[in-house]
Amino acid sequence: MQQPLRLAEFDNLCATAVREQQHLSPTHLRWHLDPSAEATARDLTGRKISCCSFFTFTIAGDADALLLDVQVPAAHIDVLDALAQRAAARMTVGAGCVATRSPPHFWSAPSVT
Repeated sequence: MQQPLRLAEFDNLCATAVREQQHLSPTHLRWHLDPSAEATARDLTGRKISCCSFFTFTIAGDADALLLDVQVPAAHIDVLDALAQRAAARMTVGAGCVATRSPPHFWSAPSVT
């Protein structure tokens, strides 16, 4: 029951606080957040780690800027890609939000044989 609720909370964070998204490598995503969302981001990422320990979340910043780095092992690239795609779809359009994608091979779906 917690998983759908937590996913909805991530969707809300993306819709209300993510200002920019950068896919820095296949295993590393960076969100530039509204600094007022720090407490929410810390609470949500802390709870996410309790169920999905393969995530590494790092939050850094000050009153002017807040960064949330999300990293996963190579075996979980598909999970990170899905999270990035959900974030990009929910970022507020027209509010100066930017989604920066890495080269296409980071985003390609696995082939089905």
